Amino acid sequence: MILRVACALARAQRALRVEQALDERGVVVARVPAGEDLRAWLERTPSDLVCVEERALRARGAPAIADLRATQDHPEVVVFVEVEDPETRARLLAQGAIAVVFHGVSDQGLRDALRAFVERRRDDAQRRLRHRLVERRSALDDFSSRSPAMTDFLRVVRRVVDSETSLLILGETGTGKEHLARAIHAESARRRGPFVALHCAALSESLLESELFGHVAGAFTGAVRARRGYFELADRGTLFLDEVGELPPHLQVKLLRVLQERTIVPVGGEEPLEVDVRLMAATNRDLQAAMRAETFRSDLFFRLAVVTLTVPPLRARAEDIPALVASYVEHFRGRLGRPVQGVAPAALEALVRHPWPGNVRELINVLERAVLLTTGPEVGLEDLPEEIRAPRGGAAGAAAAAPPAAPPAPDLDRPWAQVRDEAARALEARYFRRLLEATGGRIGEAARRAGLSPRAVFAALRRLDLRKEDFRPAPAARSAAPGPEGPAPGGGR
Repeated sequence: MILRVACALARAQRALRVEQALDERGVVVARVPAGEDLRAWLERTPSDLVCVEERALRARGAPAIADLRATQDHPEVVVFVEVEDPETRARLLAQGAIAVVFHGVSDQGLRDALRAFVERRRDDAQRRLRHRLVERRSALDDFSSRSPAMTDFLRVVRRVVDSETSLLILGETGTGKEHLARAIHAESARRRGPFVALHCAALSESLLESELFGHVAGAFTGAVRARRGYFELADRGTLFLDEVGELPPHLQVKLLRVLQERTIVPVGGEEPLEVDVRLMAATNRDLQAAMRAETFRSDLFFRLAVVTLTVPPLRARAEDIPALVASYVEHFRGRLGRPVQGVAPAALEALVRHPWPGNVRELINVLERAVLLTTGPEVGLEDLPEEIRAPRGGAAGAAAAAPPAAPPAPDLDRPWAQVRDEAARALEARYFRRLLEATGGRIGEAARRAGLSPRAVFAALRRLDLRKEDFRPAPAARSAAPGPEGPAPGGGR
């Protein structure tokens, strides 16, 4: 996290000494304009440390230090004095100052003192940031596996843990891409720094830009105070951008510039701010196809994908399902206060057999529901959703097991890339058409079933020239239909 120091020393030479003492990466010193009310300035400008003179505090009255510390960022206050006096020092410390510094101290003494205060404040700020972001503990051991596919994958992951290169994490919805990013951060050299995660598809374009890069006061209507962006909060740590494929074009350009220059410019600002961030990004979109469609920049892709990690889907590592089931049943048993001892063999067999289109996230949701609803000492087959407990035999099972009809023979006179793209687009169109038919054109429900954000569903509909209004039932049919049910078990969260 970048530390911001407010320098409210009256003389320019003294302010310059503070700037020179804190001339290091990760610290920004801002001079408070002469004549500006310091408390009002702190209310609209992020600050972690305030340098102010004792004579200025006397003009404000005895509670001044408490007033300054009560502003939005609760900055620490360093008071500079003209004369060293034990009684004055004791009084200022009692009022809440972190330190009292004599103006006549040597340059080296000033540098050592201020840097010690900055590091102390940085540690405090990072602890608060972890609490604010509800940082979860993760480790690569969470991914321990009996599956050859996952074992090979983790072997590659461990080779890149301590590198500083950008990582692009690919995989289907629910495979645990963010959990993997947290685990890599927790075992990297940046583990003492913050891990900051941002879901790019969950915010509007204007809000997303402000969240990423911050903004200055007055940058837009409602920006009454400056705001730190996620890049600044993640300084000396890791920034994880989930669903990076949903970034709009102009933010792709800004992100590329950050990766090239390692500086950011807040919205409405002019001064670049140097940042030290390891970037990890994730998506379940086909970025290669997005590049061909010119909706995702190829230069940004190659900057992000220095190393690409593709998380195997759960169906590719069915050997891990029994261990995952045991672990999550035990977890939900304690969290929900249910006396569940385990899973019945028939239920476990059904869980292993299920293809898990929603991957580990779907498995977790199914097990939470089962532990909550079961009335016996163990989770039984009857506690599982119908689509999981249904046997493969019988007419329905035979129909499900029947091989799909062979697709039409491809035109061998056309390039493979063109044939593949047309097939993918046809499949995508068929999927979203059936999805909208099944949900009556309700975007929220369609997004939940697809494991996507509503914004991603809207983008797909625009790309496929589909309109949600065309799939809504007629008024008569709508009034006769039963009320909507709650979320289906196993849906994404």
